[in-house]
Amino acid sequence: MENHLNLPVLNMANIKPDEKALSRQIINALETVGFMYVDNIEGVDFVKLYQACDWLFKQPMEVKDSITRKLWNPNNKNMFRGFYPIVPGEPSHKEAFEFGRDCDPSDPEVDPKNWMREASVWPKEDGKFPFKQFLVDTFNILFKASLEIFRLVAIGIGIPDNAFDELFLDKPLSTFRLIHYPSWQGKHPQAAITEDGKVVTTPDHTDTPFMTLLHTFDFDGLEVMNSKGQWQPIKSRPNGFIMNIGDVLSRMTNGRFKATRHRVLDIGRDRYSVPFFNEPSFDADIGINWVNKFTKEGPEHVPEKYGPWYMHTVKHIKKFAEYKTLPEFDY
Repeated sequence: MENHLNLPVLNMANIKPDEKALSRQIINALETVGFMYVDNIEGVDFVKLYQACDWLFKQPMEVKDSITRKLWNPNNKNMFRGFYPIVPGEPSHKEAFEFGRDCDPSDPEVDPKNWMREASVWPKEDGKFPFKQFLVDTFNILFKASLEIFRLVAIGIGIPDNAFDELFLDKPLSTFRLIHYPSWQGKHPQAAITEDGKVVTTPDHTDTPFMTLLHTFDFDGLEVMNSKGQWQPIKSRPNGFIMNIGDVLSRMTNGRFKATRHRVLDIGRDRYSVPFFNEPSFDADIGINWVNKFTKEGPEHVPEKYGPWYMHTVKHIKKFAEYKTLPEFDY
């Protein structure tokens, strides 16, 4: 029997009567393991969320090709949003679709060269499932719930409860992604074999953005590096989410909160997961020691914009395959 990592549970239905207790619970989780469960986000339909994955990933290749990123389909214009296929030879063995909240193209602050603000692309629907409408509605539900979680985090660290709002309310870059992990067939690349002899479909990494809400249906396979430096599985949460923080929030709190390493194992069958990545606006200040702006304690805050930091990180530090050819631009 596997020794699953025991995670605390944030019950969103109990926020009003237990606000201070819940904020302390969140802070403890973020300071230690960096992961927790989140239950009872009102309005999320997990059955339809699975149907959305099933509808998309069972579409014929020509439908997927129509929204595939330019890197893999030069006939398309979308570089940042849309679909990306399984890449032969890569240890990350998955296909995915992602979208964000579109900006008004007439907004003078929206530079058409800025691919991070690219408009989302959508597959042609066949009338069997309301794909776009359902996912946009779910995006809005998760965005609203995330702001409530951020409010609890702010209370827990003793800064104004709306302090994080300035990062997200003006053209946020948050990303909603649907992922399909097929089991490896035949020989897999050496890089997909871990040091402890397991096979991954997503290698060891930390999330880059601010915070992630992840739903994995009833699929296991997610493992987290615990405080002893050992890999430990996280049990799936069929009626809830798994929350973890990314590099952005960790650096903003000067490392107080943990962006924890995690990976996805090949479970021997197809697997879906749906992460909602909370990302600030392009110009949002995510500089180190950001919290100290409010507390007036500790090392001096060093301002830095999210967009340029993100582009440099994913292209030149983490070197993610799906971002490596994206063009540089002035900002």
